[in-house]
Amino acid sequence: MHFQQYQLDGFHDEMFDGEGRPRPQARLLLESIEALEEGQLLRCQRAAERLLLQLGITFNVYSESAGAERIFPFDLIPRILPADEWDWIERGLIQRIHALNEFIDDIYHEQKILKDRIIPEEIIRSATFYRPQCRGIHPPRRVWCHITGTDLVRSGDGQIYVLEDNLRVPSGVSYVLQNRNLMKRTFPYVFEGLHVRPVDGYPSNLLETLEAMAPAGSAEKPTVVLLTPGAYNSAYFEHSFLAQQMGIQLVEGGDLAVQDGVVWMRTTRGLHKVDVIYRRIDDDFLDPQAFRADSLLGVPGLLEAYRGGRVALANAPGNGVADDKVVYSYVPEIIRYYEGEDPILPNVPTYRCCEDSARKHVLANLEKLVVKCANESGGYGMLVGPHSTTEQRREFAGRIEAQPRNYIAQPTLSLSRVPTLVEDHFEGRHVDLRPYILYGKEIKVLPGGLTRVALRKGSLVVNSSQGGGSKDTWVMARSPNGGEA
Repeated sequence: MHFQQYQLDGFHDEMFDGEGRPRPQARLLLESIEALEEGQLLRCQRAAERLLLQLGITFNVYSESAGAERIFPFDLIPRILPADEWDWIERGLIQRIHALNEFIDDIYHEQKILKDRIIPEEIIRSATFYRPQCRGIHPPRRVWCHITGTDLVRSGDGQIYVLEDNLRVPSGVSYVLQNRNLMKRTFPYVFEGLHVRPVDGYPSNLLETLEAMAPAGSAEKPTVVLLTPGAYNSAYFEHSFLAQQMGIQLVEGGDLAVQDGVVWMRTTRGLHKVDVIYRRIDDDFLDPQAFRADSLLGVPGLLEAYRGGRVALANAPGNGVADDKVVYSYVPEIIRYYEGEDPILPNVPTYRCCEDSARKHVLANLEKLVVKCANESGGYGMLVGPHSTTEQRREFAGRIEAQPRNYIAQPTLSLSRVPTLVEDHFEGRHVDLRPYILYGKEIKVLPGGLTRVALRKGSLVVNSSQGGGSKDTWVMARSPNGGEA
């Protein structure tokens, strides 16, 4: 298989420049692919798909019959990021996560940013994931967002933008680790001569982050557990995989109990004290005494134990206030307010439909814009204007006029593309990137992240629930002389 017939179609390509020449970081990979025997790459792709099935790397699809599982589609051609660009991304993510953490802590305490009128108070009060129950809570080390998955996109101008922040229970990192394993097992010779930064240290870094959150008075080796909603959750594979990689217990709500303000885990040897809970359950279901009374997934009394400093929760309840897409539009101001400097990574220009002039502009230009519901995820609650029908635009106009606070709009970005295997040849497919950021004693960024790819031709929606797949993400290491290794 060769790239002679590969078409750029006017899009920014991660592997080739505008003249069709390989970008410097991709040259060695392309030479390796061109040197393969006829049919070898396709055989590697099929081998990777068989491994996915054998390893049970799946996700559940809620819109289909209960428990319907699919292999998470994987494409063998990686996305490559040069060392210099990654350094810039890493600095920008560290700045952003630090500022968002300061913001969340402020919102649940002094609310200085509201008093100084940087953000209208009503925006926070009406945020779906703002939790008044969390006012006055002091998480260990003042960290509210221990694990973040921040979505980045590159537009047609080559500029990388932050598309959204995922601070509640971000998923997908297990696919990053498994994608790298798949590449090494099915395509080992391509790694020879390429200096790609490793990702396999993530589970130990995650455990270190969680242990750093242990409340005062915990044992030298704190007991950490991963709380899952159970086997029917779409990310259950990831929950079990990460627990196994960290060597910690995977528990459900019924395995835990709160007694005298302390969280205990039921074991065959009796009750065992729990110090840190990596929770993969949404706030609403975490504690029926504090949030939804009908939740059967959570642990009664958990929030009170957390408020009392007897147990640490990661991520902290209430941090979803910063996931709201209207709040997202204020992040540049949030960074300037708490960090005293301009944002390193830019936001996508965003219209807030709750503002009269912005709403008028959006309603007059629906066919050109992407409209998003402030608190939906997974590619749902969204109108992609250029791909929409008149009826869909009419319906969204009605929604916006009925609930303007609940909608934002952005220009339709021409997402960058990466060559992707389609039958027996390469075609460009649009991608985004979700790096994972850990905040314990310090902020660490996993080198790379989940490159999600829109496998449907022309589609801009990369979410797995909407037909997307993934690619391995290679961050090139810097050589001792300062250039690419």
